[in-house]
Amino acid sequence: MFLKFQPFFLIAETPIHPGSGGSLSIVDLPIQRERHTNFPKIEPSGLKGCIREVFESLEKNKKKISLKGKEIQINKDNISLVFGPDSQGDEESHAGAIGFTDARILLFPVKSLKGIFAWITCPQVLERFKKDMEIAGKKLPKCFETKIESGKIASKDIVIQDDLIVLEEFTFKVEVDSNVKDIAEWFARYIFPDNSYNYWKEKLKNDLVILSDDEFRDFVTNSTEVITRTKINNDTGTVQEGGLWTEEYLPQDSILYSIAMASGLRVKDDKDKDCFSEAKNSEEEAELVLEYFRNGVGKVIQIGGNQTIGKGLTRIEFLKEEKNAKE
Repeated sequence: MFLKFQPFFLIAETPIHPGSGGSLSIVDLPIQRERHTNFPKIEPSGLKGCIREVFESLEKNKKKISLKGKEIQINKDNISLVFGPDSQGDEESHAGAIGFTDARILLFPVKSLKGIFAWITCPQVLERFKKDMEIAGKKLPKCFETKIESGKIASKDIVIQDDLIVLEEFTFKVEVDSNVKDIAEWFARYIFPDNSYNYWKEKLKNDLVILSDDEFRDFVTNSTEVITRTKINNDTGTVQEGGLWTEEYLPQDSILYSIAMASGLRVKDDKDKDCFSEAKNSEEEAELVLEYFRNGVGKVIQIGGNQTIGKGLTRIEFLKEEKNAKE
């Protein structure tokens, strides 16, 4: 049973290819998608593997992190306690103490005739976000409680004329909505909290568009990046047989979210609990597991394929509590 929850945002700093294997469609290597909505996603197993890789790199380089005010050494034992052992099926095998939900699409970047691009979302995505935050025990401001309608924007910054905006080659009639503006400001504050991201914070405040569920589905289906790759035969200087294929990517500036979920440790003997041994109960163990994750994962991880050609660089931003946050 999961006892503690930590939502976090994933911001694509470069295009991401969370691959789903081969395909019979026009794209040889498509990205992962939900079966019933066709919305892009990242499977939790892949996400967990990418995050575990970060900690294994820390262990290899003998790095330390802070845990409950103390410097602790990252080692194979505490990695195993948190993420699970490398090998399964032996007598000492046990499950890890941390799990992740699917990384779901939240805001999708689409080319705009004015403002270069806008972030789009839809009522279904926002309702899902609300439900997921409720499961995680996170209170959202009142702007999320009002019924969210399509055809609303945060400001007139991307309006061409007569309340019209142009996204890709499509024109939409929209109106500024104060509720959407509050939602955009809330996302901007938590997705881009660092002052070094002030440009992006202001852009999100002004360039958020709520489309209908169907319109959003069409954009996330047809407006991803599809590139053609080739493999050249060094001897002939021509394309190698079978060396021509297409790959699909979530575009740079896509924003997704996931929830890290922690339980108590899955080992019974206190002597096996390593740096978590000071916890008095399962709830404290779960909180320490999340602190271990937050303090060790860093700011940027690599997700999906094509790491060596710079794809998949993704920034993590944890949803933090603010005592005096605007309602």
